Amino acid sequence: MVPTSRRIPNILITGTPGVGKSTICRILEERTELIWREVSKLAAEFNCLDEFDPEYQCPFLNEDKLMDHMEGMMAKGGNIVEYHGCDFFPERWFDGVFVIRTNNTALYDRLTARGYTGKKLEDNIQCEIFETVLEEAQNSYKPEIVIELQNDSDDQLQANVDAIVEWIERWREENI
Repeated sequence: MVPTSRRIPNILITGTPGVGKSTICRILEERTELIWREVSKLAAEFNCLDEFDPEYQCPFLNEDKLMDHMEGMMAKGGNIVEYHGCDFFPERWFDGVFVIRTNNTALYDRLTARGYTGKKLEDNIQCEIFETVLEEAQNSYKPEIVIELQNDSDDQLQANVDAIVEWIERWREENI
């Protein structure tokens, strides 16, 4: 049993862009009482974006400012936090960390369909090949809360959602 004052868990859904995090989060929000917190949208909403990175065609995230805005919502529990990075979030925030993975062919197709090209495309493919996000999660959180899920097909997507829903139900039984 994890010592916590939360009555409902906080989970992190992380992985390389294009692995299916948003799809999983959308379905989880529909199937559970947890609230989907898209870090990219929160960063824009709370003005936590700094100067623009021309190489990657996106703004830099002001992590400290974002953490200040998220602290209160995380203390209450019941959050699905989605982001492609994970090592800057406080460990105390999460009861489960789900690292979504996909094969490189599917990832390449998904990212090129989004308009990723050049260095941005190559770096994201390499990030998945070298398990960068998985390693970040394993180095940032207790091993027992980090769960790797393969997400290559619609069947795997449904199985992953079912597994996370079961995990949430089990967490509640063990912690209430």
